[in-house]
Amino acid sequence: MACKHVLGGVAVALVALAATANAQTWSQVWSDEFNGSGAAASGNWTYETGGGGWGNAELECYQGGTLNSSQTGGHLNIQARFQSACGMPYTSARLKTQGHVSFGPGDSGAKKIEGSLQVPGGQGLWPAFWMLGTAAIAWPGCGEIDIMEHINSTSNIPMTLHWDSGGHASYTYANPNVAYGNYNTYAITWDANAITGFVNGANVGAANIAGNINGTEEFHKPFFIILNLAVGGSWPGNPSGSWSPANYNIDWIRYHQAGGSAGPTPTNPPAGATPTPVPAGGAISGAHSISFANNVNKHVDVSGAATADGTKIQVWDANTSAAQSWNFSTAGVVPAGYYNLGALGAHCMDVSGGSTADGAKIQLWGCNGSAAQSWNIVTNGSWRVFKTPGGKCLDVPSGNMTNGTQLQIWTCNNSSAQNLRVN
Repeated sequence: MACKHVLGGVAVALVALAATANAQTWSQVWSDEFNGSGAAASGNWTYETGGGGWGNAELECYQGGTLNSSQTGGHLNIQARFQSACGMPYTSARLKTQGHVSFGPGDSGAKKIEGSLQVPGGQGLWPAFWMLGTAAIAWPGCGEIDIMEHINSTSNIPMTLHWDSGGHASYTYANPNVAYGNYNTYAITWDANAITGFVNGANVGAANIAGNINGTEEFHKPFFIILNLAVGGSWPGNPSGSWSPANYNIDWIRYHQAGGSAGPTPTNPPAGATPTPVPAGGAISGAHSISFANNVNKHVDVSGAATADGTKIQVWDANTSAAQSWNFSTAGVVPAGYYNLGALGAHCMDVSGGSTADGAKIQLWGCNGSAAQSWNIVTNGSWRVFKTPGGKCLDVPSGNMTNGTQLQIWTCNNSSAQNLRVN
């Protein structure tokens, strides 16, 4: 089975990254400058076509040739449009170097893969510059290196590794803020010890792969490059607004081999699935993820990282996105000692309509200091229970840990569906 990305369960722990110096000289051994016209060079790229969601509930039909991409003005343009094809409401393009050229690994000397990219913004857009292992095995066993991913109109560009360590493991080795509407250079250096991310030449983080640490043997095998612009899907959420057409421009992609010193000392990717929790019973402050007693690899999540009032708060596979980062604060909260839980700026976890009825839905809403946004967090053994001023508990309906299950309040019953962990 060929390796194919499918967004799935995540085993991740949060680890602070330290930027490190990377003094190195490089010799270019391959590039595509996209200086031609028409479709991308067939000697470098194959167009992947079709719909069906691509394992991520995407909404585009990828089309080949010049239907949604072309070389023009010294760059490759990938364009997504509101246009029906192959049973999907949008069209776009996806290209890969598989079968033409592969890259790395760094075991035979450090490598650098980089691209000069200008990415679009808009709800539901998901441009990417990424790599999959050439091994003919199912994802995540082949390994995945995300050099650049961007969703919606956020300022962050997550750079992430996915691999198999007794199950899907992932590690975001960098998550820099980027003026994504400009042309920026996104790169990795890759040697036997580390995969390190760079944006416009600045080191933004590193992950340790030395000696196959934490099951990272996938990253000591060859990979191929993918360029695509997805529309919709389980991460960015459904499209909205008037962005169509959206243009993803690639000025060039280049591959270098080192001629000098070894790379930087990185931080280890995580070995386990469970982050270190905040000790139960202690005060909480700052930003944390929240996991479930029923499945610690699922987190409390803002659907699609959207910030519109009424966006559902749901169960979702753990990741390191801002949609799963909750800021705990007791400042000015009534009753005293209760918490507001903020996410994605000035937005708070909220009970719809301020209801106290069983089954009232949990949503994101502009922070307003109301009782609908006040949570009393109490200890239950090694877990936490989140209670409203009316005495109801934050609850997973029927304990259902399926991605997309919207949280609710319910009469407190000491069930696992109401036990959470602050990580």
